[in-house]
Amino acid sequence: MIRNLLFILLLVCAFSCSSDDDTGTQPANGISDPGFYGLQVGNAWVYKSYQRNPSTETYDDTGVVDSISIVGTEVINGHTYFKFRRLTTGNTSNAPLLSSNGEYFELVRDSLGNLIYDDGSIKFTHTNLSERTITTDSWGSIFEILTENEVQLTVEAGVFTCNYSERYAKSHEGEQFPGLDRFYYAEGVGLIYDTNSFVSTPIHAVERRLDSYNVQ
Repeated sequence: MIRNLLFILLLVCAFSCSSDDDTGTQPANGISDPGFYGLQVGNAWVYKSYQRNPSTETYDDTGVVDSISIVGTEVINGHTYFKFRRLTTGNTSNAPLLSSNGEYFELVRDSLGNLIYDDGSIKFTHTNLSERTITTDSWGSIFEILTENEVQLTVEAGVFTCNYSERYAKSHEGEQFPGLDRFYYAEGVGLIYDTNSFVSTPIHAVERRLDSYNVQ
């Protein structure tokens, strides 16, 4: 059975300070440049999830809240990764399109504008316009590509100028499925908004919006 298009974005990603190939450096005073994604220990973001109501064609507050913060750093193979903590509440029914309740941690960094997990995979890029493969399954593959567009996006936390990527699925024969997700990032802040869709449906089922944030 074809699962939903988006593997829900659980967190924003971070940058490496210790390699010449990475954006940003670690100054002598120990305070790093937060860069495009607003990456700094102590920074925090709160997101709320909204689900589409077919009757009204609007998105209703689900009560699910993702509270994300940067709680530290770890050096792996000479690269500095930021440790993100996500605490999700409100998903008492374990709705599959929403973040699961509980506490989760991820290690991520920013290298040349690419958001990289500690396993080397890229979650987002604001510099590379090439299509990349996210995952491959028996029915097809999921791809993501950065668009060349900048847009003004209004969410509960304010108005932001964003770069965004699009995620979609194709059959092994190259046919693109109707589902389309988007991920919006603002310079100096990070993730602003993302969507979650089924591959067979052109209208996204869930959207997550930045509700408040505190970045240095």
